[in-house]
Amino acid sequence: MEEVQKKQAISLSEVKEILGKVDVEEMDQIQRWTFDYVSKFVTSDPKDAKEMKKLLIKECELTEDEAVEIVNIRPTSLAELRSFTFGWKKLILAETLAKMLKIIKEHS
Repeated sequence: MEEVQKKQAISLSEVKEILGKVDVEEMDQIQRWTFDYVSKFVTSDPKDAKEMKKLLIKECELTEDEAVEIVNIRPTSLAELRSFTFGWKKLILAETLAKMLKIIKEHS
């Protein structure tokens, strides 16, 4: 079994990209289930997902985990965005939420 070298939050688009490079015959059962899921439900480009994550972290001061959550869900309205950020238990200003929504729309 391989040793974990690095732990990093990645978007579902990035998961699809990584698993897409592996021969399905070499995957374990969980990898196959995961690949099947992302193949069916993830349509976004991994480059867009990476760029969106980077901008959310840099311009909106989100953690990597928070940015990945937003990239995966891609809320389309301020109300929807607020419902996710509310669970983070930290104050996010209205102007930051608007900036987040703009980044999402530019990369969707």
